[in-house]
Amino acid sequence: MPKFFELIKPDHNFEFSGRMNLFLGLSAVMVALSILMLPINLLIPSRHHMLNFSIEFRGGSEVQVDFAGPQEPGRIRDALKKGGFADADVVKIRDALNPNSYLLRFGAVSPVSEEKAKQLEQALRNKFGADGLRKFDFSEGGDKIYVRFNKTVDPGDLIAVFKAEGVQNNTVQRFGRPEDNTFEVILVGLDIEIKHALEAELGAGTVAQVPAVGSVGAKAGAELRDNGIKSLLFAIVCIMIYIAIRFDFRYGPGTVIALLHDAILVMGTFAVTYREFSLTTVAAILTVIGYSMNDTIVVFDRIRENVTKLRDKKFDRLVNISINETLSRTILTSATVFFVTLAMNVLGTGVIRDFAFAMNVGVIVGTYSSIFVAAPILIWLNERYFKNSMKSVRAA
Repeated sequence: MPKFFELIKPDHNFEFSGRMNLFLGLSAVMVALSILMLPINLLIPSRHHMLNFSIEFRGGSEVQVDFAGPQEPGRIRDALKKGGFADADVVKIRDALNPNSYLLRFGAVSPVSEEKAKQLEQALRNKFGADGLRKFDFSEGGDKIYVRFNKTVDPGDLIAVFKAEGVQNNTVQRFGRPEDNTFEVILVGLDIEIKHALEAELGAGTVAQVPAVGSVGAKAGAELRDNGIKSLLFAIVCIMIYIAIRFDFRYGPGTVIALLHDAILVMGTFAVTYREFSLTTVAAILTVIGYSMNDTIVVFDRIRENVTKLRDKKFDRLVNISINETLSRTILTSATVFFVTLAMNVLGTGVIRDFAFAMNVGVIVGTYSSIFVAAPILIWLNERYFKNSMKSVRAA
């Protein structure tokens, strides 16, 4: 019969359980550093946030700007600040086709903020009387304002109020029937405001184009962030229920702690590298949790089988034998997933690359935790709470 390729020979016997304290200590240090990196990022001037949250989580606006020539991020940031866009994040986009492309993020989600909209409404009431303005309709993130009056209003007077409040507009036109005295005010787009602000400081023709503009309201961003956290917690709870049904108490805590270990280390990697943390990253962490649990269960299944087969062995030796028996399968499976996601990371772009990066890190820490976190915790729980029951099994 032909011989199959074997990465690790069957007669190997690596020592894992004997170094339990070393591996658990190393994991504790890595977890602590990952968590500590979050407040450190708040102190770094170029970061200001615990994680590089995407526009989905932070709320605000995200604008891609392609410049005609090379630009310094500091000059771009100063130009935006002078143009009224303070505290803007300027991120260089790695794109061979557009080498002078930047991603700009800031809190404003439309040409008119909610606070500015209230000021406009009050200015209209002052101009046309408290009983003159019947309705002022504006939604956060929108580029149109609808105003309705109880009397006939000259559009020129309406434009003058907007200009006096520092709000530019492209057009003011009647909306609906003339007798309704309703006007639609179309605001200057955010892309135009950004372009004007940049060219006012950097020079005319500096901006080649503004190909993409995206906005998310603060409330929507907070809701998406909360839902992402809930999804992670819900996944962990479901896994705990599954482990409780599939295994006994000894096996559950090690699996759950390994999953938390993996999720924190992936998050810590994003905190250190300050790569964008988005809904795609949350999806990748959920995928890592599922992958890590599957890997851990394979090891635990072998341990449970050997508990009945190798009753003469001490539990820590039994665990070490089980890990060695599944080691080849674990490495081959992890390597397959790792190299596929590595290709996505190298050749992909945008959210595909972020997802693949999270998976690269997750596969490494997930494989590590199945052997060096979950198994040692299982040994510790057995020694502390189930040692007498194991002696009874051997005696029988």
